[in-house]
Parts: sequence; structure tokens; C-alpha cells
Amino acid sequence: MQWKIAYAHHETAYQKQLFTIGDIERAGFDTMPASVPGCLESELMQAGKLEDLYFSTNTLNAQKLEDVHVWYFTKVDVQNEKQFLRFEGIDTFSDIYINGQLVKSTDNMFISYDVDQNLHIGENEVVVHIKPTMLEARKFTPPAISRTLKYNYPGLYARKAAHSFGWDIMPRIVSAGLWKEVKLLERKPDSIEQVYMLTHQIHQDDLAFVHCFIHTELSDVFSQNYQVRVEGVCGESHFSAEQRLWHTSTKLFFEVPACKLWWPKNAGAQNLYDVTVTLLHNGEVCDTYTFAYGIRTVELEHTDITDSDGNGAFCFRVNGKKIFILGTNWVPLDALHYNDQARLPKALELLDDVGCNMVRCWGGNVYESDEFFDFCDRKGILVWQDFAMGCGIYPNEPEFAKRLEEEAVFQIKRLRNHPSLALWAGDNECDCEMRSSKLDPNRNDLTRTVLKKCVELHDYARDYLPSSPYISTSAFRGEGLMPEEHLWGPRDYFKGPYYRDTFCHFASETGYHGFPSTESLRRFLKNPEKIFNENTVPTDEYLVHAASPELEANAPYAYRIKLAYDQVVTLFGKAEEQLDDFVRQSQISQAEAKKYFIEKFRVGKGKRTGIIWWNLLDGWPQVSDAVVDYYYNRKLAYHYIKRSQQPVCLMFDEPENGQCALVAVNDTASDQQLSYTVRRFSDDQVVLSGTCTVPADGIVQTDRLAVSENEKEFYYIEWSAKGKTGFNHYFTNILDIDYKVYMQALKKHGMDRFEGF
Repeated sequence: MQWKIAYAHHETAYQKQLFTIGDIERAGFDTMPASVPGCLESELMQAGKLEDLYFSTNTLNAQKLEDVHVWYFTKVDVQNEKQFLRFEGIDTFSDIYINGQLVKSTDNMFISYDVDQNLHIGENEVVVHIKPTMLEARKFTPPAISRTLKYNYPGLYARKAAHSFGWDIMPRIVSAGLWKEVKLLERKPDSIEQVYMLTHQIHQDDLAFVHCFIHTELSDVFSQNYQVRVEGVCGESHFSAEQRLWHTSTKLFFEVPACKLWWPKNAGAQNLYDVTVTLLHNGEVCDTYTFAYGIRTVELEHTDITDSDGNGAFCFRVNGKKIFILGTNWVPLDALHYNDQARLPKALELLDDVGCNMVRCWGGNVYESDEFFDFCDRKGILVWQDFAMGCGIYPNEPEFAKRLEEEAVFQIKRLRNHPSLALWAGDNECDCEMRSSKLDPNRNDLTRTVLKKCVELHDYARDYLPSSPYISTSAFRGEGLMPEEHLWGPRDYFKGPYYRDTFCHFASETGYHGFPSTESLRRFLKNPEKIFNENTVPTDEYLVHAASPELEANAPYAYRIKLAYDQVVTLFGKAEEQLDDFVRQSQISQAEAKKYFIEKFRVGKGKRTGIIWWNLLDGWPQVSDAVVDYYYNRKLAYHYIKRSQQPVCLMFDEPENGQCALVAVNDTASDQQLSYTVRRFSDDQVVLSGTCTVPADGIVQTDRLAVSENEKEFYYIEWSAKGKTGFNHYFTNILDIDYKVYMQALKKHGMDRFEGF
């Protein structure tokens, strides 16, 4: 399809009746060729009519487009009456016209829309009028109880990625466009419309009981003339079942003896069955449905509350086995989502390489693509999927609930066959928003009733968590600690009281700032050397790239640059004046913080069950918690995290009574025999050495290191196991340290992995 785009500001466009291509051409609006997937902003930048929104303060110019109407139009050649158009993603409010007739209106960027009305054989005109989200959102009046971030009130009703209105990690670009493909497809008279396969139970002898729900569309009035067949093959293991239809829907129950189980990374193999579901009419094949399926069970074991002694639970079990989670939060791949697919392969490579066995798809984002989930299936990366709500009290009203339900059912049906999908969560931090307003989040019907019921009806084998973090009735009453938390706090010294003393079994968010490389800073800032104006107020450029949509020193996200700067001063006593050195300091600060967070949870394995740090990759150029910047330059923290997440790893616990325990953690499925040495940087002396055996999925304290109260030493830890070597490090009393000495230690051990300098 050869698309074109026209656009006009609301004052010019709102009274125009433009239903055909001729109407648009006669209106005299700016028109240009368009790419689909695409958006208004990308086309304007491509045409030279809009400066690069990611450079300097240009992102603020996107706000001038918030009243713009957009028309996409093309001609489509239809070959037969069975063909239809599928709009896989429209952002967001639109009217679709076929041959001058309104056939559908849309209001949700998270679902696809099928259109066949008014299509005829031959050439057809297609016009999509995308209306300004900011003006469409004015048609809804949220109840007084509603609450959200300062910039995000339009997103309480608009089913559009919440970050689009501005977030502390993303710019305000309230985009408009066909952000996913538009396809001309053909319906079969007899077709498989839904397949849902689930592992009901696994016996210890690897006998699996599997259920398969199938829904069809049939042309013959007698369903008894049809059969469905399910077949699966994984190496030498296979299964098959066949059944005559007595209705358009049915469910098959069958056994898979000696099945090959699917496991997360490090716990076992990622066995995937190639499954084919076949619909037959009087013995003749009329449709097939194929997918990859992993036989496994996943359970979230959690209690409503816990205490500092660990008398509670929040842990994932796969095939009955507890899995320690090392994961990252997945945020928008790009502020302009048409570009997501182009950035996906590199992002997935990084996700796997850094050693994660879980990824949390954050609720302020879009829902990820099939390719994303296919990759996680193959690599053994569990997926925690938030529904698309974040940091707000959304309207608990029937109209909104209906739209949310439609979206949830669409996404559940799309994703439920993926073995990597471990959990549905109702939202991101909406329970916290309600609690801060002294409201009981357990009275929120959207997450306690609507979404819960969607999962129960359409993906009943998978667990559902109402919110992240989830505030149960007991937790709301203050009867105990929450077993799962987002650990942000004051974001001061990363080993300060908040981080040191907070207890939860599972942290599903925690992070720390790090400046991107100087090479990257120079790609999106005119003057990266100047960070502050007078009185330590960030320059306009740095304010904008702290994701502030306004140039005010007291704006909600303006604090982030000063925060990142102060974190450097805390660690080193002072910030270096040269930009290269300061950025290295910032990356060291971030790297040591995230290393500490991860290792604190790993050395507590048992009471602690996992950590999902924030976050892997930036979705636009900025100063942030991400460990890979928008241009794919890995910050130092990436390499520290990769070492801290090794499935077999040695690390030091924090000092207690003048000693640091050397702890060996093994997240693999087999015992590990280790030999190790610990060398002190200041005099190059081996201070510890020995051997130990760490049981499968186990943890042992293997040695102790005497440390003086005020010593500041860099220790290099090295080990070998089964012919493989690994290394890690530990810095004692890491506060007010000498930058030059630290850099010397990194260089000596080949750890000065600073990219983009």
C-alpha cells in the first residue's frame, strides 16, 4: 500500500468534512508520502519540516503539534469479497472511511481493528482520520477521586501508552499515527479462530496432562462434519489428539508421557514443541494453526504480608521448582513506537547477554510484539506482563472498565500460549497511588474484578497479581511488610539506611542514575560540558533530557540531574571538572549501586527470591537509570550487572563484626565445585584462597575476610568451575573514595569497560 499523510492544526481542520482522498486534496493541507508503520512526527522530521525531536530542547516543539489532525490515505486493490483490512495499531482516536463511508471509529492504540464494511472488488479508497488525543480526551471528565502524575491526566481515559504524556524517563510526545502495520487479509470459510494450550499437571515421572481449547468458525451448519487434530513434536517426544466437533468450540484433554519440559534460563533446557492444530471438514484439511509451545507450570507463591524475619513469600516456581529471579524492567524501546521493531533485535540481544531470566514489561509502555515473546520462549526468559496502566487512580466506571476489558481480552488471547509468560499484573504502582490518597486499593474494581476476571476466563492457568507492588488488605492496614516492593526511596547513598535496612522478598523495581557516555551526550546536546546554570539549576538542555516537558527549575522531573550529580559527590567526595572524568564517575556510581542491589538479594537467597532492576535500555537520549543508552553504548553498570548475574558467582556480603563473608551462589541445576582466590589491589596480595562445593540451586558461605573499620580496598575475586572461569570484585567502605585509585584498579583488572569516550 502506498500511503500519504496530510495534517492541519485544529483551528483549520475541525470544521472540515474530509471523507475521501479528493476531499483531502481539495482542502489544501500539507501532504507528503508516508511510511506505515509511522507517525506524524517521523514524517515531519523526514521531510525537514520538524527538527530532530531528540536533539537539544527540540522535544518541546512536539507540544505544538498536540492539536493537529492527521489523515492517512491510500488505495487498496481488493481481489474478492473475503478480503478485509486489519489495522494492527492506530494511535489513538480515529475514524476510518472506506470509499467515503465511515466504517469504524477507534479509541485504543493497544488493540487491532478489522474492517471489511464497504470494501468492494477492485480499487478502494481508504482514509484514516486521526484526531488529536489531547482534544479527544477533553470529552471525558474524570471523577474527583482520580489522580495521576502532573502531565498525565489525559491518559486516565485515553488508552494510549501512559509515558506519551511525559514521564520521568520519557519525553512528552503525544504522537499520532499508524504505529503498526496495515494488512489486507483473507478470511477462510472454515477457520481456527482461537487456540489455548495449557499444562494442567506434571507428574514426577514427566507425565504431563495437557488441555487444549479450540474455537472455530464453520460454514457447514452441521459441526459434526468437522474434526480437530492437535499434534506436537519436540525431538523424539511427540503427542497427538483428535476429536469430532459438536459445536464451534471444544476442549481436548491428553497426556504427554516422558515429556520434554521447558525451563527458564540456567534451570534447564528451553524445550519447545512445534504444535499444529488442524481443522478438517469431512476429512479434508481446511485450516491449520501453528505455534511453539513449552510444557511447564508456573506459579507465583505469595503471601499478603511478611516481616523482616522472612515469614512470608513472594517467589516464582516453575515445574514446582523455586526460581531465583534476576531480571530487568522493559520500558519503551522508542518514544515514537513505530520504531520499536527496528530497535527490538539489538535490545533482545542485550537482554539475553546481560544474564536476565525474567523481564518485567512495565505498565506505562505498550504491549510487546510477538517477536519479543518468541525470543523469550527460546531463551528461557520469563515475562512479567503489566496491563497498561501506571501511577494513577483510573476511573472506576463502567464505560472505562468496558474499554479496559476489551483490551485485556485481546492481549490475553494474543499472548497466552507463550511459555515465557509467567504473570499478569493489573498495573504499575496504582495501588501505591490509592494508598497515598488514603484509599484502600482493594476497593479498585478495575484490578480486583475486571482484569482478574479477564485472566480467569481466558488464561486461567496463569497467575494474576492486582498491582505492582500489590498492597493487600492486610498490608494497607499496616499489619506487616509487603513481600514485593519497588525500592526507590531517597536515592541517596546506595548503601545508606534505606537500601541497607529495607526488607522485602522480591524487588520488582530499583535503580540508580548514570550519565551516558560523552560521545552520546554530544549526539543530543549542543553543550554537554555545561550541566548547570547558577544555583545548580540544570541548563535547559539537561532539563529536557531529564524528561522534563517544561523549563522550570521546580518541575517534577527537574531534580533528576542534580540527583545524579550528588550521587557522584557522595561516592567520590567531589565531582571531576572534566566531562569525561565526571561521566566515568557517574557510571562508576551507578555500576556499584546496581551491583550492590543485585548482590544484596543474591546473598540473601532463601529469604530473598529475586530482583528486577530498572532498567536495560533507554527509549530516547537522556540521563537515566538505564544501563545502555539510546545509541546502544553500554554504561559501566551493564558489565557489572552481567558479572553479578552470572549463574555461578562469588560475592562478598557486607561487613559484620569486622568480617565480610565470601558467598558462593549457584543458580544452575547441577552441583558446582569451585576453586577461588581473592587478591587485594593495594599490595597485590592473595588474601583468601580455597575450594568449595555449591549444591545445585544453592548458596554457601565459603570464607571470611577480615576488614578494618575505615579501610578502602579494592578486592578482585576469581574462580574456576568445570573448566570455566569467572571474576567479580568488592570495594570495602565504598564512600568518599579516590577516583584515580579506583580507575587504576579497574585498568589493572581489565574492568575499565567505558564505551563511547
